[in-house]
Amino acid sequence: MPVLFVPHGAGPCFFMDWNPADTWDGMAAFLKGVAATLPATPRAIVLVSGHWLERDFSVTGSARPPLIHDYSGFPAHTYELTYPAPGQPELAGRIAQLLGQAGTPTRIDPVRGHDHGVFIPLKLMFPKADVPVVQLSLRRDLDPAAHIAAGRALATLRDEGVLVVGSGMSFHNMRGYGDPRYTPLSARFDAWLTAAVESETPQREALLRQWAEAPHARDSHPPGAEEHLLPLLVAAGAGSGGVGRKVYSEEVMKTTLSAFRFD
Repeated sequence: MPVLFVPHGAGPCFFMDWNPADTWDGMAAFLKGVAATLPATPRAIVLVSGHWLERDFSVTGSARPPLIHDYSGFPAHTYELTYPAPGQPELAGRIAQLLGQAGTPTRIDPVRGHDHGVFIPLKLMFPKADVPVVQLSLRRDLDPAAHIAAGRALATLRDEGVLVVGSGMSFHNMRGYGDPRYTPLSARFDAWLTAAVESETPQREALLRQWAEAPHARDSHPPGAEEHLLPLLVAAGAGSGGVGRKVYSEEVMKTTLSAFRFD
């Protein structure tokens, strides 16, 4: 399986009216087309969302994970969205084992559900909700090297038919959305990020470990709020040794947003 980093939009943006009406159409079309680009239907999905942070890496261990509608101020019907994909406790255990063998303590959470960084993009990518999903948290310290290493520990799952997905946003500064002053800043950071992803693995990982030094990095991800970028670092780790490339990019709300793939 390849490894993906996908944008998950703004809350339940794909399932409500927006102004302008077509704001999220391009991103939605990209997400809807992802499954057709895969070599086969995944046996399971491991998804890292920017909306779950713990002291140590954690994985969802429930066989029937509930949904966490962790957004506010949206229309009432968006809190009734469903995504009944099963969990897979055996895979959760295997993830914890792989991370533990790599020297990374990992906890299995038997009750936590899936946040909107999971079910919103997956409703478009795999609308039948018939592929088991296990969510992996970020680590609260947001250490780049630790997240790359965690992804590298999961790389073996790809050979077992498991799709590893990072779900976040390549630009995530709430003050910047809709502000034309951020248009060139986000574009410059995106160009750096693309060049980093497309580098050979050693250089790629070295650059991503130092992502905060990139042009306009902190305009794109303010200090202490880079949780939407870190899923890309996990994806890059899982894609170590492979070719990285940008597979979607668009200017949305005056900022450049992109998706990446590792094969």
